[in-house]
Amino acid sequence: MKPFKIAAIPGDGVGKEVVREGIRVLNHIADIDGRFCFSFTHLPWGCEYYLETGAMMPEDGMQLLSEHDAILLGAVGAPGVPDHISLWDLLLRIRKGFDQYVNLRPVKLLKGAPCPLAGGSPEDIDMIFVRENSEGEYAGSGSWLYKGKPNEVVIQDGVFSRFGCERIIRYAYELAREKKKSLTSISKANALNYSMVFWDSVFREVGKEFPDVQTHSYLVDAASMFMVKDPKRFEIVVTSNLFGDILTDLGAAISGGMGLAAGANLNPEKKYPSMFEPIHGSAPDIAGKNISNPLATIWAVGQMLTHFGYPQWEDAIVSAIEEVLVAGEGLTPDLGGSASTTQAADAVIKRLSMQR
Repeated sequence: MKPFKIAAIPGDGVGKEVVREGIRVLNHIADIDGRFCFSFTHLPWGCEYYLETGAMMPEDGMQLLSEHDAILLGAVGAPGVPDHISLWDLLLRIRKGFDQYVNLRPVKLLKGAPCPLAGGSPEDIDMIFVRENSEGEYAGSGSWLYKGKPNEVVIQDGVFSRFGCERIIRYAYELAREKKKSLTSISKANALNYSMVFWDSVFREVGKEFPDVQTHSYLVDAASMFMVKDPKRFEIVVTSNLFGDILTDLGAAISGGMGLAAGANLNPEKKYPSMFEPIHGSAPDIAGKNISNPLATIWAVGQMLTHFGYPQWEDAIVSAIEEVLVAGEGLTPDLGGSASTTQAADAVIKRLSMQR
């Protein structure tokens, strides 16, 4: 039996509730499968920790995390702590420190999930976003000059290296080839005349290694429109850090809502642990009420199992979630039901048991 060590960081707000249920699902699957097991280190890091200690994580936090096979993150953010502190001092510190340069986010309308698009169907909305996760617009490079003076100037740099662009674009091409899907690159080269022109050129260069992969390129504004009007044209999508962040929230909106949106922060070489999370926020308005939707977190632990080499379990989790949605049982209030967070996870666990 292969043991996996998981660092669990519930974080803030509803993160504590959904991570609890993600852990339950992982342990249930381990009991069913028998080939692997999990041990969990529970880490109380986040905004509450910051308000108590002045830091989002301890000084040796990255060293502690490095001793694990993966990280399960709930949510980060709380009133009273500036968002740039909670983001940069925990989430982005982990992403960058462990070179989790692939942010993999499925945008898939599951059977039974609500869709705001007229005529939207699971056959039309089924894409995977490959978001560059280590540099680009979120490189944290820039200057703030002459603060508080009339000539105050703020400069925010986007950093696009050949190494960074090539590796994320090549990952996307390889994924498209593996899945026999088309690959779409999204940029904004008409306005960003250095970074996005460079991105487009690297996309074309790497593409010469993959003549069998059908490709498309769109400006980000056109892509936003087509995601709503004609989402079926997108299968595998590769884009920069900022555009990927924004477009996957749009993707969540058209595929059932943030409560169904999972994300993986991958170090594909497995030199460092990868991190798995729901992409919704901490939702402080409903925190502690046990009514938050755990399905995105449950899908994220499915992504973790794929990363560990057991993709059949992610398939089983997605199938179980679809069965819950179609049956309309165990749905939390955001999906029109009245179930608790625990009851929603119970419904998925029940279906997983029935599949075996």
